[in-house]
Amino acid sequence: MPGPAALIDPDGLTLPWTGDAQPYGLVDLDWAPRTDAPLHLPPFPLLGIGDPSHPLASRLDALVELPVSLGAITQQIVAQPEAARVLVQLLRLIHGLDPAQALVAESLAYGLLQGSAGHARWLAAQMPAPVQSPGTIKVDRDGDRLSILIDRPNAHNAIDRDLRDGLRAAFDIAALDPDISHVSLRGAGRSFCTGADLSEFGTTRDPATTHDIRMQTLPAHALLRCADRLTVHVQGGCVGSGLEMAAFAGQITASADAWFHLPELAMGIIPGAGGCVSLSRRIGRQRAALMILSGKRINARTALGWGLVDMIMDD
Repeated sequence: MPGPAALIDPDGLTLPWTGDAQPYGLVDLDWAPRTDAPLHLPPFPLLGIGDPSHPLASRLDALVELPVSLGAITQQIVAQPEAARVLVQLLRLIHGLDPAQALVAESLAYGLLQGSAGHARWLAAQMPAPVQSPGTIKVDRDGDRLSILIDRPNAHNAIDRDLRDGLRAAFDIAALDPDISHVSLRGAGRSFCTGADLSEFGTTRDPATTHDIRMQTLPAHALLRCADRLTVHVQGGCVGSGLEMAAFAGQITASADAWFHLPELAMGIIPGAGGCVSLSRRIGRQRAALMILSGKRINARTALGWGLVDMIMDD
């Protein structure tokens, strides 16, 4: 097992943590006492293995299940313990919170980690990203239907500042016009969207400034107001901010070749485009934590079983 792990105290249901170096806690649900006593969660991820029907299971931060292995998730946590701690504390905080308020909490947590040593290490290790051709957000109105297309296929629809602003404008139209009864979002080419353009990471380092920018420009704020009318179809890669936005949709369909990935923890941050809110509401807090903490890619069949997508269908 990589790194020390706290074990649950079978008598008091508390964790013997030292307060500084503890990366995660581990509860073996095949052996833990079956009790409804309060569980005092520590300020680090509390993982469960074993019996998912155990009374304690629903109160943990994540239950390890295939295709995620215990080794994979703990390795990620040990590599970026600060980001892992902030993530689980955020997911606990926003559970049951109004989604609009939860987006504010997510942005504050994301900004906190933008100034962290873990994120600084990741930025310092990056090679300059090659310049990619620009793209556009194509918006088409047909009666009461609005179609939005992310059109940057040569860059796998990676979202740069211009595309982000274009998506915000498109979702603003959908949110503000009550005559629009259906909104669709798709990505051109082989991939739905591979997340934020990596070349733009680190361009604005002040956490307060970046929080202010997200409050004004993040597409999720407008998307939230039309989410029940939104359908998304995913083909190929659905990564990072692309997945975070898609998960808000009332209906998601996916091609059989679709795959889903949240790589942010390895970067020393957490999903900051609304994903902590959208994923935890679509697939539950524990599976959202499992995806984010492990950084594991999941395929369309697993996504269907988890409720991340509603149907697998041809493009």
